[in-house]
Amino acid sequence: MKFCALFKTCIVLSITGGLHAQDGPFPPDAWPASADGDKLVHFATVDFSLDGVGPGWEETLGILDGGDQENEPITIDSLDGVIVTGNYLNISDIDYPDWDTFETIDILLQVYGNSAVLAPDGSPRNFNFLIGTLPELSAPVGGSIPVEGKNSNWNWVLFSIPNGLRPSGGGRYVGFVPAGAQGDISAGGVNGGTIRIENVPGLTVHAVAFGEPGAFGTLDQVNRFAPAGECTPEPNTNLAFIDIANETSQNMVVLDDGNQTSVIEASVGPVGDQRRAVKTEGRYLNFAITDDFLGAPCSEPRTIKVCLEYFDDPALAGTFFGPDSYATDDQGGTGLLNFDRSEKLRGTGQWVRRAFVIPNVSLFGVGTTPLTGGPRFEFDQPISIARFDLAVLRTGDHPLAGIDPLADCVEDPRICSGEYGVFAEFDLARSIFEGLALGTSGGDQEMIEEEAGPVDDRRLAIRPAFGDGTAGFAHNFLNFAIIDEVFGPSSQPNARLAMCLTYWDNPALTGATFRPEAYRSVTNGVENFAFFPEATVQVLEGTGTWREAYFEIPAIKFSGVNQGPQAAARLVASDKIHISRVRYGVIRECGLQADINPLAACGSPPVESAIELRISRTPDGAVRLVWPVADATLVLEESGTLSGWEDSTEVPTVEGEENVLTIPVEPASPTRFFRLMR
Repeated sequence: MKFCALFKTCIVLSITGGLHAQDGPFPPDAWPASADGDKLVHFATVDFSLDGVGPGWEETLGILDGGDQENEPITIDSLDGVIVTGNYLNISDIDYPDWDTFETIDILLQVYGNSAVLAPDGSPRNFNFLIGTLPELSAPVGGSIPVEGKNSNWNWVLFSIPNGLRPSGGGRYVGFVPAGAQGDISAGGVNGGTIRIENVPGLTVHAVAFGEPGAFGTLDQVNRFAPAGECTPEPNTNLAFIDIANETSQNMVVLDDGNQTSVIEASVGPVGDQRRAVKTEGRYLNFAITDDFLGAPCSEPRTIKVCLEYFDDPALAGTFFGPDSYATDDQGGTGLLNFDRSEKLRGTGQWVRRAFVIPNVSLFGVGTTPLTGGPRFEFDQPISIARFDLAVLRTGDHPLAGIDPLADCVEDPRICSGEYGVFAEFDLARSIFEGLALGTSGGDQEMIEEEAGPVDDRRLAIRPAFGDGTAGFAHNFLNFAIIDEVFGPSSQPNARLAMCLTYWDNPALTGATFRPEAYRSVTNGVENFAFFPEATVQVLEGTGTWREAYFEIPAIKFSGVNQGPQAAARLVASDKIHISRVRYGVIRECGLQADINPLAACGSPPVESAIELRISRTPDGAVRLVWPVADATLVLEESGTLSGWEDSTEVPTVEGEENVLTIPVEPASPTRFFRLMR
């Protein structure tokens, strides 16, 4: 069960006061000895293991979970915590009005000293704390953690932030909610919280407390860190495997003990591709690494990528398997994985390769001692596995940093099979919405739909509101919704996305710019915010015509930024720029559509010989083909094998200036390929 919030009422029976003159590092099983029980403190612990220090302490905080502030339960070094799997750690306070009288708020965290406490390059990073409510927000820097904080220990860390007065007057950012505040302001902040810690994926927390200045002691007293333990250097390796089908391996074995028993079977699979394979005799199957080949049990937890080649048995269609748990340290700590990471068998009768990417995995393993290991796998029913690979995705200055030895094994094999669409568009002028629509207008991305363009070519278009929107917002964002999962589910790995936007090159806005801004992307198994380069913009030249702008994002998730059900990148504009048509094209990395850009002609002048055949899925799963009516020389051809092309017998309907052909798809429908020819 996921950990959602911490709220508990307690009565403090013992009273202490005064400031202890003790310095850290402090042990993790008690509040810092420098804490003052008489000062105002609101606190929470993940496991309710710590009571208040004195009469000024109240257990009113909660750690929120959901959306882009997700976390998962984790146990490290015998202490329960939560690890941030989204981007934010959002902390709510049911008594947030108490802070309206304080110019400064001290924030105490108990965090685990992993790589998340530092910047990606291993240097100290600033911790920003978002306070306030829309539209009045502030993100002050609360401090940083020195490199000594990455010590594989639980550490007490103290930050301090200014709690300034709101520009609108009436109160402070934390403690006061003005009239007209937007969003979930139930705890006086954003998204249901009070104070949100920004951009901290992987941060692991056991306790959190807000206090008046000096409530926890001084920064110098608290921010002291025990030295890290010694461990052998990580080896210059990154891949171990066992190939059961071919009876070969590289420093990997199948465990067969206790509740992890298995059996080897021959001649598994479809006719013509039968293989030797292993399957569990119970619920679990575990693979272990010999000779510390990828690292020692004490090695720093890393992102692990595993690849299984399994038989998608028709008799087991609908059953699930996937990683269920992994080690978080070499002291027996474990982390649990959500069910949504599991693989559901579809019963294709074929061998399927499927990858799983899991961050912060210790090679201590789950039930692998004295060998090392990665995640343990759990099964609804015994499933045959012909090969298992495990890679450590190295980072930093390691010789193999940035190399994925399993790059050809993907987390969603359907991106290679052509089952997901590669094209979506909306065209306001022609009322076309194929997998793409206007997003929700509001907050700081309020949008206005109106007619625009030159006198002889007026079109319905969308623009950012700017000064025409709700007072107090810049309103310089545009955000569009991907509908009907046209590109497939958000769980698929990063996609390469091309974007083509038709905009009015307004003479009155010459020099204005627009570009993609924020989007979501996964790096080493962690989904985070990413930002399009600020220097790559489309500049209006003032030609007075409708023009096209092309952008490409190499690695994007479709979970969206402040937009659902799915979305790509949010756009930012410097003025009231009108956009009438938006097209998205996914450039797949594998399969028959590999390296094909559906928007390759975007921004190019019309070419007489250019042919555009657009293919998409309808909500009921049918295939929809669209091509121009104007060129009567175009002929739709089809083939079942990519050879022996013949004129298609399908008859399209004419919708405006386009031929439209909708083909229902049934489970037993044969494979068909289409092309346009003259």
